[in-house]
Amino acid sequence: MPFQYSIFGERFMLPSGAFELMDDLARAMSGQSELLMLGGGNPGRIPEMQQLFRKRLAEVAADRALFDRMLANYAHPAGENRFRSSLASLLSREYGWPLGAENIALTAGSQSAFFMLFNLFAGERPDGGKSRILLPLAPEYVGYSNVTLGEDLLTARRSTITRLDDDLFKYGLDFGNLAIDENIAAVCVSRPTNPTGNVLTDAEMLRLEDACREANIPLIVDNAYGAPFPNIVFTEASPRWNAGTIFCLSLSKLGLPGVRTGIVVADEPIIQALANMVAVLNLAVGSVGPVLVQPLIDSGEILELSRTTIGPYYRDKATRAVALLRRELKGLPFRIHKPEGAFFLWLWLEGLPNGSASLYRRLKQAGVAVLPGDHFFAGLSEHWAHSSECLRLSVAQDDETVESGIRLLAREVRAAFSGR
Repeated sequence: MPFQYSIFGERFMLPSGAFELMDDLARAMSGQSELLMLGGGNPGRIPEMQQLFRKRLAEVAADRALFDRMLANYAHPAGENRFRSSLASLLSREYGWPLGAENIALTAGSQSAFFMLFNLFAGERPDGGKSRILLPLAPEYVGYSNVTLGEDLLTARRSTITRLDDDLFKYGLDFGNLAIDENIAAVCVSRPTNPTGNVLTDAEMLRLEDACREANIPLIVDNAYGAPFPNIVFTEASPRWNAGTIFCLSLSKLGLPGVRTGIVVADEPIIQALANMVAVLNLAVGSVGPVLVQPLIDSGEILELSRTTIGPYYRDKATRAVALLRRELKGLPFRIHKPEGAFFLWLWLEGLPNGSASLYRRLKQAGVAVLPGDHFFAGLSEHWAHSSECLRLSVAQDDETVESGIRLLAREVRAAFSGR
């Protein structure tokens, strides 16, 4: 029976890139689908990390106070107090950031954090105007596309493209086209960038901070893959926070996507606003992730594990996947974005017949799931043919899945270019 939905409801009745990604991923992970999953954002199962978390779960189960703290009690709306205090101490100790627990809020995953943050700043203003979020480095994360409550609240800028040797290329920030006007309420970048693995340099981050400070707006940094943890970064990049920066972290890429724990580091008024929203939406956020990870925060071991175990694990997988793509796609017009972080490869197939959405469907029929590039260019005011020539591949799954998936992909790409 058809019902009459609100404007809000109609917005969420429509398909989205985020749902397409998670639907493919859930079916593959649950065994409902035999797709080779190169499209999702699920982290790899790193043996050392899994062993550590199993041991910690056993400790929690054997300790009544810890068990109650994890499962039997509501946390504060801003998140588990002891975890927030401990993380503030770690970041202050390591980086000199002047933080307390009042500067940290936990959310039900990073996606929830961006829903709240984007709608905190973007939308109808009290003066009757409309504020937007600026994404200055398109392509950007697919999950930003549908989190605003109103239409046209994202605006984006094309990245520059530099062709490199060895079948690589790299996107760059076009500061000449940044144009932060009175309608921009905040700037948001992911670092490393999801989907491309691009890592903005410290100098670029400093210029962005200066531009935001001059415009009196916040800079939101999505650090789900970056330093200090999980530190899936293959180049020099220092974590940066100061007043006016909203720094977002996650426990997911440590190997804990199921606990849905996002972390926001920001000025106290923003943290209070997030806590107010959580109280209305959820009453509180879960404590499983914070209690599980607390000892790693207290000791600082989370930094060492990120540096010596998690980062190198994904660097090795990316290196092998790049070599395989070069071999399998040899002779075709392809380039790979220089892998500088995260666990994705961004493939540019220049002149791809019929576009990446068509290739995505063709690949699913062949048994491999990727993500078409079109989903990652939200907010651009004009069509960019480049957006339909790209694919995002995950290299986080086991080696056999990645290798088989890339071989199938290469076969279908060759068929697409040959007109078969």
